[in-house]
Formats: sequence, structure tokens, C-alpha cells
Amino acid sequence: MAAGAGHPPYRGRFAPSPTGALHFGSLIAALASYADARAHGGEWLVRMEDLDRTREIPGAADAILRTLNACGFRWDGPLVYQSRRTQAYAAALERLSERGLTYPCACSRTEIARLARDGSEGPIYPGTCRGGLPPGRLARSIRLRTYPGDIRFQDRIQGAQRQDVAAAVGDFVLRRADGIHAYQLAVVVDDAWQGIDQLVRGADLLASTPRQLLLQQSLGLRHPTYAHVPLAVDRAGRKLSKSLAAAPVDPADPLPALLCAWAWLGQRPPPAGCALSGFWRHAIRTWCCARVPAIACACIDPEASASIGT
Repeated sequence: MAAGAGHPPYRGRFAPSPTGALHFGSLIAALASYADARAHGGEWLVRMEDLDRTREIPGAADAILRTLNACGFRWDGPLVYQSRRTQAYAAALERLSERGLTYPCACSRTEIARLARDGSEGPIYPGTCRGGLPPGRLARSIRLRTYPGDIRFQDRIQGAQRQDVAAAVGDFVLRRADGIHAYQLAVVVDDAWQGIDQLVRGADLLASTPRQLLLQQSLGLRHPTYAHVPLAVDRAGRKLSKSLAAAPVDPADPLPALLCAWAWLGQRPPPAGCALSGFWRHAIRTWCCARVPAIACACIDPEASASIGT
């Protein structure tokens, strides 16, 4: 499986992490990506982002797949597990290192927090090891060198985006102190390898996109098109997957959750009383990305969200 290897003009994907059951927020992302792919006559792949085995819950990956199947999602091609792709990430990191785009870092999180200024996604690395490791210190992680300048892209839902990665994030980690390759590197390598050219995913990843574009540019990879759907939040403004009221999608009766997710995405409602098969016919026929709101129009009632999976 490789980019450009004879696939349709549209190839999308859904990439859950096996850290728990499929919840409503992930269902929104899965539904949007699937409907967009099928409405364009494209392929839809599933990739399990299980690279960080320390966060994985045993059995969660299989449970997510069973729930997707019960909901009526049908993916193309074989499943991909990031935990089996470490050699590909190591090879990409080596390519970047050969071009002088990376450097070893000895800093601990405590040291960075003490010296760094705050950014929107945590402390901005102050560049302590950019000129070389301090005397007597050993490398803990590998970072990408960033340089001033805006990364720009047009999101199909969120509109024009720009970010100076060096100012907003700083030199970011590509391989962690525990030896695990970072999400930003893995997702870029895998999307290119699988030929993903359309990415529909949650808006919580919008701020990560400039880093991924920078890595694509550094590795000579093509840029996918992006569409970031609004996150499901409760009345307190918390991401629904983190809410105490969030419930997993019920695979025995998935239609109520699908209908709720469809409404959240701003789409035209299906005929009253339709079955699961009827919902999917309607969804693929009527899907319109332009109807998806950039920002959630209303918060989901925590009590209502708790009943989604029951």
C-alpha cells in the first residue's frame, strides 16, 4: 500500500486510539470522514493508532472495531496498526536527521516547564539543546528544528489557517525519551504510505496540522486536504470524551447515536423511522461538508449524552 498506487481520487481514513470504547466524539469524526469518502465515491480506511502501548487498554482495539462494524461502517483494505510500523518511522526520522533537520535533546519535562514560556498546547521549548547537548548530559529525545515563518492551509470547514510553528510550538519532539516515535511523525508517515489525500477529523487536531504540514514538506510528501469537524462538548464546555457523562456508543443499538452525530454535523435529517440501512443510504446521498458548522452551535446536554449508549 503506497501513495498514488492506483487508488481512487479520494482516499480517507479514521484512526482511533485504543484507549477506551468508541465514544460519541469519535463517532462524529468517524461518521463525517466516512460519509465524505463514500459521497465522493472514495475509499475509507481504518488505522489503529496504538503506538503508545502504555496508554492502550487491553481489548479496546477489538471493541472499537466491533462497534464500527455494528454501526454499519465498512472499511476498505487491511487494518493498519501503528505498533507494527516502527521501522517506517525510524527510517523517516533518519532521513530528517541526514538533512540536519533534527537534534538530540537532554531536557526533562520539569526542566522545560521551568524555562519555557507557555503556549496554546503547553510549554514552548526554549531551544536549550539546539546548539548541542550540555556537557555531561545524554540525549533523551529527538527534536525537529523549526524556523520562523507561517505555515498556511485552507481547511474545508474551518477556513484559512496560519501558524508560525517556531513561535507557537518551538522545536517539537519526534522521538520521545521512552523511545516511542511521536504522533506527529507517525501520522504523517502513515498517511503518505496509505495514500490518504482527504483528512476529515476532529477540530482538536487543527492545531497539530501545521506541524504535520511542516513534516510533510521536510520529507518531500504531498499534502492532503483537511476538514476539521467541531468537537462535541457538554454544557461545561468540556470535550465530551472527557466528560463524566460521556457514554460509549452502544453496538447493540447504534442508530440513536448515529442520528445524534448526524444532527451535530448539521446535516439534513433522514426520514422518520428509518432503519440503519436507510440511514446510511440517506447519509451517503445527502452528505454536504458545507453544512458542517465550524464551531458547535449548541452544547450536548450531559444527561442526554449519557443516554446515547443505552
